[in-house]
Amino acid sequence: MNTLTIFTAKYLVFVLAAIAAFYFLKQPWQRQKEVFIFAVLLLPLSYIVAKVMAHFYFDPRPFVAGHFTPLIPHAADNGFPSDHTLLGTAIAFAIFHFNKKIGIFLLFLAILVGLARVLAGVHHAVDIAGSILIVAIVYFPLDYFFARYLKNI
Repeated sequence: MNTLTIFTAKYLVFVLAAIAAFYFLKQPWQRQKEVFIFAVLLLPLSYIVAKVMAHFYFDPRPFVAGHFTPLIPHAADNGFPSDHTLLGTAIAFAIFHFNKKIGIFLLFLAILVGLARVLAGVHHAVDIAGSILIVAIVYFPLDYFFARYLKNI
């Protein structure tokens, strides 16, 4: 069980990214441009918002608060938000904008990453929920803006 938790917590985000890359490469040129532009806006904006939010909310990692050794070695820094979950969720939402079915599947994988990071003892559930919420907060205005102004670049 620990091996599966460690793999999911550390490496499933790369599988998620590979699925998104495969989807991207299978698209026609015009759609590839749209996906690229949307992702180039969504991913950095989500990261910036996450870093700003981290300055306002500090959540000590569970292994620090609970004085135990986590399954994954990690620095004893702020656990909020989960960068792995943030990245996975941002990739999922970037694909969701263009393909709901694949996007939902990728979101499911991103949530699994987050849950595994909780099980591994490096994040609390609030860190995972915060990551998902941050991406959603960035996604919805960007979705509106993109559909209105940037879709046919």
